[in-house]
Amino acid sequence: MSDPTGRTSQPAMPRPTMAMSAAAFAETGGDSYIRRAGRQLILSLYGALRSIKLYPVENAAVQKAIEDIATIAREMHASESEMELRVSGEFLFVNATRLRLDLDNYASFSHLLSLFRASGVGSLQMTTPATNKEWLILCSLLQSTGQDAPHIRFQQLLGKLESAGVHAFALGQPTEDDGDKEKAKERAKRTYSQSVAVTKDLMTSVRMGKSPSIKKIKRVVQGIVDQILNEETSLVGLTAIRDYDEYTFQHSVNVCIFSVALGKRLGFSKLQLYDLGMAALFHDIGKSRVPSEVLNKTGGLSDDEWRLIAAHPWLGVLSLFQVRGSQEYPYRAMVSAFEHHMKVDLTGYPRPVRPRTLSMFSKIIAVSDGFDAATSRRAYQTVPLNPAQVMQEMRDNPRRGMDQVLVKAFVNLTGIYPVGTLVVLDTFELGIVHAVNPLQEMLSRPLTRIISDPMGNLVFPGEIIDLADRDEAGVFRRTIIKTENPDRYGIRVGDYFV
Repeated sequence: MSDPTGRTSQPAMPRPTMAMSAAAFAETGGDSYIRRAGRQLILSLYGALRSIKLYPVENAAVQKAIEDIATIAREMHASESEMELRVSGEFLFVNATRLRLDLDNYASFSHLLSLFRASGVGSLQMTTPATNKEWLILCSLLQSTGQDAPHIRFQQLLGKLESAGVHAFALGQPTEDDGDKEKAKERAKRTYSQSVAVTKDLMTSVRMGKSPSIKKIKRVVQGIVDQILNEETSLVGLTAIRDYDEYTFQHSVNVCIFSVALGKRLGFSKLQLYDLGMAALFHDIGKSRVPSEVLNKTGGLSDDEWRLIAAHPWLGVLSLFQVRGSQEYPYRAMVSAFEHHMKVDLTGYPRPVRPRTLSMFSKIIAVSDGFDAATSRRAYQTVPLNPAQVMQEMRDNPRRGMDQVLVKAFVNLTGIYPVGTLVVLDTFELGIVHAVNPLQEMLSRPLTRIISDPMGNLVFPGEIIDLADRDEAGVFRRTIIKTENPDRYGIRVGDYFV
């Protein structure tokens, strides 16, 4: 069919569905095809795993699910001459193409990431077209749970596949490049220090009545979003740095980092993360209009001084209107600056004159702001609260006025023992929580840096271990028995993250 110019028009591409085979849209080729076919592969594999868990293998639902995954994998292999599923950090790759995480595939992504990590599998390659029986055996073995460490379970999985005569798959372990990890760590340090410096310039400019450089701020937020999307652990770890003199600026950067990382977990697009990051970085800009002697007062506040502090949300809106006078700025940031202390039941401040529903950005920033503020040393809070205690308070105390769904998502991001928590282990060693355990069922057993021997002698920088590791008898090698205040031991937690 031709249009009046003589060009041949193409029929509209049908929207792919679960019933649609990979071959139906293979004609597009390239990354576009891989992303669509890869998404169907992930959903089908997730469906097969769930069916095997719920029903006997001879059940029709199991047989249908296995047929789906086998068909899609064979067609992808026929079209691309390869079919590889690989896990890297928080991402899934199919044939070297990274798949996008959306809200509608969050469950399947999360389940596969957890399953692969628990099994010690970093990559799954179909070397020859696998039969339905081979897919059934593989999925059944992946689904089986065990108490051994991932690297041991990986070897057990290889042995069981060999014994079952399954030769269509080549499994690989996760690859860790120390050089790449060090580069990511250095990039995170550079991003963090630049963010604090630019935020300091921003607050100083507003306090002096000058117009800040929005271009610099945009570059900073873009850097934070890129870092979180590529490797969030290093940047989130730097939020444990607590410099009393730089609190105001570090706090805004930390809230930005936590908010972007939480938005990523919620499936926000990159553009949405950028807008969220801008709003989070500016959430406390109103404090630049509050006298510094009031902000830094160590004693109790008078009624007039409290009113000045409580005015910073709407003072932030006025500040952002002035910034917007010469440069474009997202409206959402003004809403977030105004709402981030209101609480979901509207009992916070400022009190609204009519009923309203807080924006999602405001609720995310409120969670991030509440956590970072409570765990930091400030003029009127010389002893910061323990991160694990703060997390429990956010979760259990309704007076905090936080969205509980977002608090649960924040716990999944930071773990029950957040990054930077000083813990005492049952071996009498001291440890600093380094990162949340990627296994959802092991949130209470984070990756921890051991910083002392059992006699209490400090070591630096210490070894990072996984508290989910077990011995030959299936017993956990180390377990947290309590959390401690780092000041009691003369420990600067930030030193272990720079």
